[in-house]
Amino acid sequence: MQQDSSLDMRTKILNAAIRLFSKQGFGATTVRQICEEAGANVALVSYYFGGKENVFYSIVDEYFPSAEMLEKSGEVLRDPIAGLMLLIEQITVYRTRAPDVANIIEQEILMRSPRMEYIQSRAFPVWTKLRDLLQKGREQGVFHFRSLDSTLMMVLGSLLFYKRSYYFSPLFTEGEQTMEDRIHDTIRYVFNGLGASGHLPES
Repeated sequence: MQQDSSLDMRTKILNAAIRLFSKQGFGATTVRQICEEAGANVALVSYYFGGKENVFYSIVDEYFPSAEMLEKSGEVLRDPIAGLMLLIEQITVYRTRAPDVANIIEQEILMRSPRMEYIQSRAFPVWTKLRDLLQKGREQGVFHFRSLDSTLMMVLGSLLFYKRSYYFSPLFTEGEQTMEDRIHDTIRYVFNGLGASGHLPES
């Protein structure tokens, strides 16, 4: 019972930190604020994490899809078509279900903070796999594009930019999309751009 209680408090601290880091930034958030938000004693941040910096790293570790996802999906990710579809699906799900974490990571990248290198260490295995799938698909004649670097950035833009859709919401006429529709539309858009629409499943 004590162990369950301990794990619950650790989760509360992480969730409180996510809310505060997303709202006011890492630098402007104090350990005391995190503990007040979580209803925890200040000493517990040191006990569970060893300080605010490690709270941040724990958020990235627990909420960002990375090498673990690649290991579990190794067979699928050997095929450019199935692998790219899976990455689009997983990244879309992650960004939709953890928007505050995505916002925190984006803030750190924009500021080029000292924590950006750690984010890269967690994110780059996924982005490297995405790049490799694009390259392999081109070599196999399934994907058609000129520049690998430019195409990688355009695909990443399609996956990551949607988070800012609230800015354009006054222009929308069709209401909120379901997760399934968002994944479907993103896959279709990316594959059309790669000249690979013929490899899409029937819809």
